[in-house]
Amino acid sequence: MEVFAVRNPGPMTTVQDLGRRGFLDRGVPLSGALDPLACRAANLLVGNPEEAAVLEITLMGPTLEILSAADVALTGADMGMTINGNPVPGWRAARVSPGDILRIPRAVEGCRAYLAVTGGIDVPLMMGSRSTFVRAKIGGFRGRGLAKGDILHRGERTLAAHPRTLPDSWIPRYGREILLRAMPGPQDDSFRKGIGVFFSASYEVTTEADRMGYRLRGPAVECDEGIPKSIVTEPTTPGNVQIPADGQPIILLVEQTSGGYAKIATVISPDLSRVAQAVPGNTVHFERVALEEAHRLYREHQELLSRIREVLR
Repeated sequence: MEVFAVRNPGPMTTVQDLGRRGFLDRGVPLSGALDPLACRAANLLVGNPEEAAVLEITLMGPTLEILSAADVALTGADMGMTINGNPVPGWRAARVSPGDILRIPRAVEGCRAYLAVTGGIDVPLMMGSRSTFVRAKIGGFRGRGLAKGDILHRGERTLAAHPRTLPDSWIPRYGREILLRAMPGPQDDSFRKGIGVFFSASYEVTTEADRMGYRLRGPAVECDEGIPKSIVTEPTTPGNVQIPADGQPIILLVEQTSGGYAKIATVISPDLSRVAQAVPGNTVHFERVALEEAHRLYREHQELLSRIREVLR
């Protein structure tokens, strides 16, 4: 069913879901929403399965003409969505009708927003996912970001009987100071002196920040004397923090599959949404956590998701 006609796509609006798993051995990355919490919540708000495809919107959003009745919800970054010029708060569902104009201007807090629609964005499955991997032109809408004139379809699903909304106290806030909890490793033994710098310094998010990774700028993290500045290329996982030859950390994300620099630490999975919402100029601090603490924080994150599911049922 046709649902959106793209009047203005914004600089980078792509179709994403929860990712493409099981193909790293073929060089195909996970892809998927950089902020999975916001993606899941957007789908739940409109009555979709959590893994349904949404639009991921970076910094500035699209203008869409509505072609069929649907429920929509915008989560993640605060982008000031309007329907026919009327402001619509984020993190709650809204009904749209044919002929309505939905605008998502720009982020005033955070970096990425997620627009869900009843039934999910209907594009072909590619290796088990509808996510877009733009560099390889895989998945999503013709393997690319949206363009003016595109027509998007939605899946068949009944509209909600009543609007859903998330309690304000559960809505994440995205400030300029970002704390990332991280476990040392897997190559932290190459940085016996540098690891102290890493966990005590402040780093600035640079303009080299995208779905592959975030390059930071701050005090250099030096590897130990006699340790090579590079390693044999090996697989990576989202959250790994690489230290290249210049000592400036790079947080690897969902469109990186391998790397040839030592990884001093790994950001815990519940905090990857914080990375997704960081913009150039934000300040990042790393906090060391042990495995037991990482497990506890993961359980807390899963409990939050369970409460969100219960409220939005």
